[in-house]
Amino acid sequence: MSANDKSDPSAGPPSFEQAKTKREKARAAGLDPSYWYAVELDHAIKKGSVQRVTFWGTHVALYRDERGVLRAVEDRCAHRHVPLSIGVVQGERIVCQYHGWEYDKDGKLAGIPHDLFGMQMPKCKLRTYPVKVRYGLVWIFFGDAERAEQVPMPYIPDLEGPEKWACVPVAFTVNAHHSMIIDNVSDFTHEYLHRKFRPFKDAKLTKLESTDDAVYVSYDTKVGTGGVTAHFIDRAAADTDHMDLAYQYPYQWSNTGNHIKHWLFVLPIDRTTTRTFYLFHFKSFKVPGLPLRFPRQLMEPIIRTANRTHVQPLLVEDKIACEAEQEGWERHWSEPSAEVNPAVHAFQALTIKKWEQHLAREAAQRSLNPRKRELDQEPPAAE
Repeated sequence: MSANDKSDPSAGPPSFEQAKTKREKARAAGLDPSYWYAVELDHAIKKGSVQRVTFWGTHVALYRDERGVLRAVEDRCAHRHVPLSIGVVQGERIVCQYHGWEYDKDGKLAGIPHDLFGMQMPKCKLRTYPVKVRYGLVWIFFGDAERAEQVPMPYIPDLEGPEKWACVPVAFTVNAHHSMIIDNVSDFTHEYLHRKFRPFKDAKLTKLESTDDAVYVSYDTKVGTGGVTAHFIDRAAADTDHMDLAYQYPYQWSNTGNHIKHWLFVLPIDRTTTRTFYLFHFKSFKVPGLPLRFPRQLMEPIIRTANRTHVQPLLVEDKIACEAEQEGWERHWSEPSAEVNPAVHAFQALTIKKWEQHLAREAAQRSLNPRKRELDQEPPAAE
């Protein structure tokens, strides 16, 4: 019996290579590393601090040196492969906690504080990753670093310039596959889940269009009808009876009346864990009960309060649902699924296609680089 024989569901869901159905493939697919991925809130990385971030099983030590520059290096010391993310930052260098081996900003071994027993210092160089900051988030390019400058980062005009909209990022980790989160945030058939907060109501799918890189969806729906925040929505300036959404691989966004927008950036940690970063941004808020709008400088404090009292509790409902779906998938992956929303099928098809394209490029590179093929076949070093 194979490890993922459907006659033995307890063996667990299949790998991508073993998957047979669209749903099985979508729930096993990774995300192409050749994009910029949000990995942390910028303010969370203080000078002299280091932490681990993970992309699809690849661990990276992200640190801010003592000059305030963010850097990212593979999370291992070349000596005993101890994670550098438990180390310390000294100047521009990151130092291994175990024996004090130091690595410079380019990942090169730059110092060993103990006796070398008559030997020369080894020539070691760790992989480094391009890092940028935009919209209050730290971004890393996990693909080929030489391609990083040719790959555009997400560009949000409303968050640029002196007239930029108000926005306060929200981030948390969900114990579910990234495709479940994308399905959730763009599928408005789950209105029942949010009957307390009513972020959308009476949704009707009016558009579904797929391209090589995106899925575009539109709903006629009543937006933001529940909770205290409903009183701040400037309905005279915005059409809140319609919403456009897109899964613009690997990102997701929505637009309500060119007045209320959001972007979602997912960081796939592994097959059952995803870090999520939401950027909800607003053009204006009205003063409840008055024909006035709040000045721009007051909007971010209002958003911070709304995030605590409304947005985060709402997203926690989605988090709980996605984690329950992940648990159900782990237990019942071999059972048939009766998905009725065609948009969900389109999201999953795009995830699968992009992952297949990535795997095909990797295979082609290995065929052209025998040494890379040998390294890929070697077992990973223990941490």
